[in-house]
Amino acid sequence: MVLPLRLIPRVAAAARLPVAASCAPRPVLRRASLSPVLAMAAAYSAGSVGDRRMLFRQLFEKESSTYTYLLADVADPDKPAVLIDPVDRTVDRDLNLIKELGLKLVYAMNTHVHADHVTGTGLIKTKIPGVKSVISKASGAKADHIVEHGDKIYFGNLFLEVRATPGHTAGCVTYVTGDADNQPSPRMAFTGDALIIRACGRTDFQIFTLPKDTLLYPAHDYKGFTVSTVEEEIAYNARLSKDKETFKSIMESKLELVLSKDDGCSCACQFGLRYPGSTTKDLSCSH
Repeated sequence: MVLPLRLIPRVAAAARLPVAASCAPRPVLRRASLSPVLAMAAAYSAGSVGDRRMLFRQLFEKESSTYTYLLADVADPDKPAVLIDPVDRTVDRDLNLIKELGLKLVYAMNTHVHADHVTGTGLIKTKIPGVKSVISKASGAKADHIVEHGDKIYFGNLFLEVRATPGHTAGCVTYVTGDADNQPSPRMAFTGDALIIRACGRTDFQIFTLPKDTLLYPAHDYKGFTVSTVEEEIAYNARLSKDKETFKSIMESKLELVLSKDDGCSCACQFGLRYPGSTTKDLSCSH
């Protein structure tokens, strides 16, 4: 029997590690009777995952409704970490959290060139020397590491697999946790803007061929949802059940570019990835 969906508060406190007070809890999309998969999502959000090898935090920037994701291999002595889709406004918050948790940030990654906020990647690199930036080759932007479909990004003994998911932009990629015995289970996919829960879609091949219990984490949400699964999006994402012309009509009429009000984000849209204080038109997420 399919149970109705509702919003209930997400677990906010970590099982054994402190969370910065600014990391306000967001509601999580679950069933009235919590499914085992989404119960695991709550555990991920609380930082109490399986053998506790991977630490995970979902962070929120309210102006652009952007999610930033922090992952770390806490079983490794150095506790190497990656930050996915950082926002310039919340760089200090994110770096303070990383410091509190005793992590070593090694990669600042973008799923695509963002038009609705200024990426925090360049600013992070000025604050923590040695951090490497990551973006897809198809994006046309510059970075320390240019990735393509099938590449793997390692942090400690954990890794993220790169899947090309163009559509929102030509350079969109999804980062998926590894498929191996020593990797987190169920898998997690960080979809950027290629998939928004119950809304944007048409990523059948690269995302919906993942295991049905794969947890899906978008770069944005405007309705208070924090996580879904492949199985749920196949079942409930109405845009995926339409024919091509109907889907095209929906997307043209409903999906408008979301821009922040300040001039900085207009520059981000026109010139690519920048950080406050830049004096050049810079397409680089490494500057």
